[in-house]
Amino acid sequence: MSITHPAGFVAAGVAAGLKSNGNKDLALVVNQGPTFDSATVFTSNRCKANPVLWSQEVVKDGVVKAVVLNSGGANCYTGPEGFQTTHAVAEKVAEKLGIGAIDVVVCSTGLIGLANDRQHLLDGVEAAYAALSATGGDSASQAIMTTDSVNKQFVVQRDGWSIGGMAKGAGMLAPALATMLVVITTDAIVPAAELDKALRAATRVSFDRLDSDGCQSTNDTVTVLASGASGVQPTAEEFTAALTEACVDLAKQLLADAEGADHEISIDVLNAATEDDAVEVGRSVARSNLFKAAVFGKDPNWGRVLASVGTTQAAFDPADLDVAINGVWVCRNSTPAEDPAGIDLEPRKVTVTIDLKAGDQTATVWTNDLTHAYVHENSAYSS
Repeated sequence: MSITHPAGFVAAGVAAGLKSNGNKDLALVVNQGPTFDSATVFTSNRCKANPVLWSQEVVKDGVVKAVVLNSGGANCYTGPEGFQTTHAVAEKVAEKLGIGAIDVVVCSTGLIGLANDRQHLLDGVEAAYAALSATGGDSASQAIMTTDSVNKQFVVQRDGWSIGGMAKGAGMLAPALATMLVVITTDAIVPAAELDKALRAATRVSFDRLDSDGCQSTNDTVTVLASGASGVQPTAEEFTAALTEACVDLAKQLLADAEGADHEISIDVLNAATEDDAVEVGRSVARSNLFKAAVFGKDPNWGRVLASVGTTQAAFDPADLDVAINGVWVCRNSTPAEDPAGIDLEPRKVTVTIDLKAGDQTATVWTNDLTHAYVHENSAYSS
């Protein structure tokens, strides 16, 4: 019940018939107030799905009263009919709740180019509305799953107020401000402008540092809704810290469920000249198929780390780099150091540490290994 843990929210997840297996595929999350402040970030992919195009207009005034999400089809590159379907779904939600469609965020996930059955969606909204409850968060989180093996939820509890969140995603996790479908709720009093600042600060060090496979989705959306139902207004610092905690946890849940992965890899870049440099270096390693394949093969090939670092524009001396894998400093001053044979790559979690010796900034980027299972799942995804 994560997203319905904060006061002022109800949710539901139902089977609308979009998925051939009959699983739940439509979720509805409703903010019952008394406040309706909101903030949202979207994919920076220029090829955006119809729900993103719609929702970008919805969120401009900082007011969102409901979010409707479907799995089973992305409604992307489906022509004018696809956008009309998005609009019709928002209108149906608005009709049932007695609100304006311009206050309804719409999200879709699934195959690009697949036209969702409009009547199934509209009937699903009817069913979800009838099923709305203060304990419906779990069913809602199930309804947004695609290739996910588990649903993803999290709650942050503070003195008198809380945050709840749900996320979907198990592939195409690459930084683009937002990297998946995420709905976060809070019963704190947080004005929309503060929500926006907090969300961007939180996503910058969580979802935007998650780089599973370098691919960037057309539908990614992260939305935060604030009901104010607790009557408590935390400081901006308190709220941002709590929201960041929620986003980091959800991001790590997404990483843990990355398609076919055997290892979760944390790339810690130390002593960079700037934070941007640290992120660029971490992302370069995270996107190296050679490095990711080596981790899958349990081969501590640290040369592939340095090769990736060298492709960046970050400030560093190529002759003075240090690299550790799982705490074993296999490279010091750009020369071999401790014996790589001492590295145990059997455990799922792997840490790579890179010391650039160019400043005092740090960043962590998360990725996973490249496995046979990943290739199989993504080669057969549409069939």
